[in-house]
Amino acid sequence: MTGMSGTGKSTVLDRLAKRGYHVVDTDLGGWIEDAPLPGGSGVEPQWREDRIDRLVAEHERSGGPLFLAGTVWNQGRFYSRFDQVVLLSAPLDVMLQRIATRSDNPFGKSREEHDRVVADTAEVEPLLRASATVEIDTRQPLDEVVDRLASLAGPPGVSLP
Repeated sequence: MTGMSGTGKSTVLDRLAKRGYHVVDTDLGGWIEDAPLPGGSGVEPQWREDRIDRLVAEHERSGGPLFLAGTVWNQGRFYSRFDQVVLLSAPLDVMLQRIATRSDNPFGKSREEHDRVVADTAEVEPLLRASATVEIDTRQPLDEVVDRLASLAGPPGVSLP
């Protein structure tokens, strides 16, 4: 699962976990590190590929759905190992309102971070949309979004062919 800040990735993961799914929010727990972009054009957050590789390999062996969420520049390196790449989306004004009112994540509250969300939505979201296999508009009721994701994965703990 991927999407811009404020699209509801963490909220959806929390609800999926309550339904018994294995979920990993890569924004938490040391899954991401800042690293130089190819060509030396700056530094951006990226998945720690060794950790993500071990996580995905474990699930390839054990089966059952895994919901992995994040938005980092190197996530595409893993797409061939995912059954689906789901883009959670919402209009920019909705995302900014959610960011302004959320209490569980401070990102996006400063003027600099707000401006980054606006710029990233214009630049990054089209790239995410082009590589996604499914897009879900998170203006729908939360239960509908979660139901849709669950229908893509199947029951918790069951691997689909």
